[in-house]
Amino acid sequence: MSLRSVHFVLPGGVDDPAAPSGGNAYDRRVCLDLPGFGWQVHRHAVAGDWPRPDAAARTELARTLRELPDGAVVLLDGLVACGVPEVVVPEAERLRMAVLVHLPLGDETGLDAAVAAGLDARERAVLRAVPAVVATSDWAVRRLVSHHGLAPDRVHVAAPGADIAPLAPGTDGVSRLLCVAAVTPRKGQHRLVEALAAVADLPWSCALVGGLGQDPAYVAQLRDLIREHGLEDRLELAGPQTGAALDASYAAADLMVLTSYAETYGMAVTEALARGIPVLATDVGGLPEAVGRAPDGGVPGILVPPENPCALAAELRGWFGEAEVRRRLKAAARGRRAALGGWASTAQSLAAVLRRLPTEPRRAA
Repeated sequence: MSLRSVHFVLPGGVDDPAAPSGGNAYDRRVCLDLPGFGWQVHRHAVAGDWPRPDAAARTELARTLRELPDGAVVLLDGLVACGVPEVVVPEAERLRMAVLVHLPLGDETGLDAAVAAGLDARERAVLRAVPAVVATSDWAVRRLVSHHGLAPDRVHVAAPGADIAPLAPGTDGVSRLLCVAAVTPRKGQHRLVEALAAVADLPWSCALVGGLGQDPAYVAQLRDLIREHGLEDRLELAGPQTGAALDASYAAADLMVLTSYAETYGMAVTEALARGIPVLATDVGGLPEAVGRAPDGGVPGILVPPENPCALAAELRGWFGEAEVRRRLKAAARGRRAALGGWASTAQSLAAVLRRLPTEPRRAA
């Protein structure tokens, strides 16, 4: 089979093991799987502090796009593309572009209001200029269509897949908690610390697995909060993990906890469910889609409001105190595990979007 070509423009740190993220993992995986659906992938990783790069990074992105032939199919990671309409929009006149949005730029927690508004406007300009936009959940599709005024037929979903892994043996079936997320304000680990402090009488231990380099000030505040509550011996900031180390953390986990303020999907949730681990998460964005349901209708997780550590603490007490709650959640997690979609479905959806790009580049309405 003759493969078509797609040029995938990625953030420069996509392969950095010190900064693992769901977006990077998604990008790497579709690069591997798209050839199976007729697309040869040419990677173009562009270094820079995206989505607010310096002049050198802007120049490098402009050069990368300028050197692509007229009519080339180009998939751009939204982290790179959406903050620089002055670079991307002119090239939409001659390249067949699709933009993959992992998270709307203005949804990042902790941004100054003016910065968020500026990023929002830049993203809108880019997404309105390209013929196709790809989001990672049905919720994210609806959000982009309504927020940016995009034509619904131009915004497509390609939800992340999951690799089914061996069932996690856990620690004792109840006490080992795991949070897998970069330590940033958007992931809300401070709310988890507050909730755990409220249930300090329970016999829990918790590992926070995730990069510590994105927001050092927040990491420092989190360490102070952990010390303030006297939880240093029970709550570990484990740093970023990949491969066998991450597998070992999942294997030891009895319950996955994610306290994000914004998520378009939540790949850490499906990674946990792929091992039969129940989930306690915030009811935001695409997280309910990631949690999903087992084929028998069972729900493999509990959802709580993002700004309510008391609700989180109450659900933790229920988890520890009610054996029937644990039994029900674990059974649903195993059922959901068997029904999770694989990465082949993600690549197939993305390939279909690329195939439908207009033959002649044109500005989108």
